[in-house]
Amino acid sequence: MDADEREIFNFLKTWGHEYINAKEIAKRAGSKKRFYEDANWAKPVLMRMAERGVLESDIQGRFRIKPLSRKEKNKHIVPPDIAQILQENGLEMGEAVEETAEEPPPVEN
Repeated sequence: MDADEREIFNFLKTWGHEYINAKEIAKRAGSKKRFYEDANWAKPVLMRMAERGVLESDIQGRFRIKPLSRKEKNKHIVPPDIAQILQENGLEMGEAVEETAEEPPPVEN
């Protein structure tokens, strides 16, 4: 990400899942001076970010950060050394490992 993309991304992060107008992004993400010099400075940056899949837009041309899908949100990163150990033991990365727990000894009163 270049500096303009980072500015826009950090601004949109504060709005959560709400869509924001491109003109409003140009006004608030950059400086006021930049907005008055060129009110449309953010549009090419927004389009580039939308093409790469960082942002999504609605029918009215407003933008927001693309939310993570549930699959991506629950994805775990496994370090390479642990992945190698799992492969040596015949386990795949996506499989859940079940532990067998022994029953605790009976408690006498």
